Amino acid sequence: MHIPDGYLGPTTCGFFYVVMAPIWAVASKVVKKTLKAKQVPLLAIGAAFSFVIMMFNVPIPGGTTGHAVGGVLVAILLGPWAACIAITVALVVQALLFGDGGITAIGANCFNMAFVLPFAGYYIYRFISYNSPVNSNRRVIAAGIAGYIALNIAAGLTGFEFGIQPMLHKTALGQALYCPYGLNAALPAMLGEHMLIFGWVEAIVTALVVKYLQKQDPGLLEEGRM
Repeated sequence: MHIPDGYLGPTTCGFFYVVMAPIWAVASKVVKKTLKAKQVPLLAIGAAFSFVIMMFNVPIPGGTTGHAVGGVLVAILLGPWAACIAITVALVVQALLFGDGGITAIGANCFNMAFVLPFAGYYIYRFISYNSPVNSNRRVIAAGIAGYIALNIAAGLTGFEFGIQPMLHKTALGQALYCPYGLNAALPAMLGEHMLIFGWVEAIVTALVVKYLQKQDPGLLEEGRM
């Protein structure tokens, strides 16, 4: 799901940097006000967890990769704003040090994986698990469903961003300047892999960790409701 350099036009890259700038600013303010001192190590662990799980990349035809993100789990434990910060840190480190995702596409990658994914997953989880006890199996099911849906929403957005490039940037002869694949190719490539494989990885990991925490430290499942 990491978008590399050269696949999004400068207009698209600039647009997502502009969109993410106020989101990062708000996320920083919210986390400073709401994150408890004992949760700070969890924020670092969340960023490290997301970093590691995203490093298991499987190439997808079209120039990107498929993988789980772990963002819904971080959002459930610390809230979506903290998850936004944690995943952003992971994505920036991957881009700068490992070339996983382009530097020009950091804004787009963060919009898909650090903003849309954790927020969508968090509120899906809250909706399904509404008023259920901390040790309820409904929370485990809610976590799995939220992880699966949120990851595929992010994958669909990535495919959409790829797919509109031939319409936005092309030569006078109609040749694509950046991503050469239209929506009819980019969307199925991204959604197919994530719906069949990586969405299930995200769902299973998220559900299993929530199940484990219900037994070992249920208080963490309440602290994410910031």
